[in-house]
Amino acid sequence: MTQPTMRIRGAADLIAAVPYLLGFHPTDSLTVTALRNARVTFAMRADLPAAGAPVDVVAAHADQVVTAITRQNGITGVIVVGYGPAARVTPTVDATRDALTAAGVAVRDALRVTDGRFWSYTCPDPACCPADGTPCHPDSSVLAAEATLAGMVALPSRTDLAAQIAAVDGDVRQRMSDATTRALYEMAALERDADLAERGYAAVRNAHQCYEDGRALSDDEAAWLTILLQHREVRDYAGAHSSDHPSRLTLWTDITRRAEPGLVAAPASLLAYTAWQHGNGALALLAVDRALDADPTYTLAHLIGEALQASIPPSAISGWPAERS
Repeated sequence: MTQPTMRIRGAADLIAAVPYLLGFHPTDSLTVTALRNARVTFAMRADLPAAGAPVDVVAAHADQVVTAITRQNGITGVIVVGYGPAARVTPTVDATRDALTAAGVAVRDALRVTDGRFWSYTCPDPACCPADGTPCHPDSSVLAAEATLAGMVALPSRTDLAAQIAAVDGDVRQRMSDATTRALYEMAALERDADLAERGYAAVRNAHQCYEDGRALSDDEAAWLTILLQHREVRDYAGAHSSDHPSRLTLWTDITRRAEPGLVAAPASLLAYTAWQHGNGALALLAVDRALDADPTYTLAHLIGEALQASIPPSAISGWPAERS
């Protein structure tokens, strides 16, 4: 899925753009935004090392960032932004700038954002970048308004993003539990030679159509789908027929949230893969976490998680990754 184009005209624009590129407002983080000329092509985020971390730990952190950035194609420069107090941000930004420069990556700017103000590590002019920082209000910027109109969202925190794929509870959970019990009885009553794959393919196609039409599956339909997704050929059919249609994210988010705890790994992995395809790495990583919380040995979730941690773009993967799991 192609993200809306963002043209960065200065530091304030970049600071306004980052939360929309990530899907949430970062804190205690290092972000690196890759540019092709003045256009954003990629953004990544990592936790800051702990305050007072040894030099070798900070250097290893910087090396991981460089590895992720150099995997991207067509980059003409990057902007590094640290979010947090200077004692934690400055050593990390300095090490990252040095490592990127040594790798031949042009660092266009390096910034620190703290408490609604930003500082530049590259601008020595106090008239442009005063010692007490420059006020920044990302939510009220023109770029933020443009991003919102384009359908992009910046939640208050990563925790808020995680809450969007958390398991349902209350009455909804009880209804899904009851529906899953019925689905299991239905599965047990099938004839031994029943073609589960064809039933699964049909359930996936039905789900695609429902969410494309703006409808959700009923409890019984959702429960039946979560049972069928436990069969690898059905899960792989769903993954191989993924697309950049925005309804796919809605579908797998909904099914991940509604699935019974023991059935989460398959739909959460499909959500992770779909979010990765859509350029939403933060959501993809959270979905991987949900899959591995449900089943720490789930191979597909590990494959997708490794690709995400390495910042491998989905375009670099030929075919559905489960074909190699």
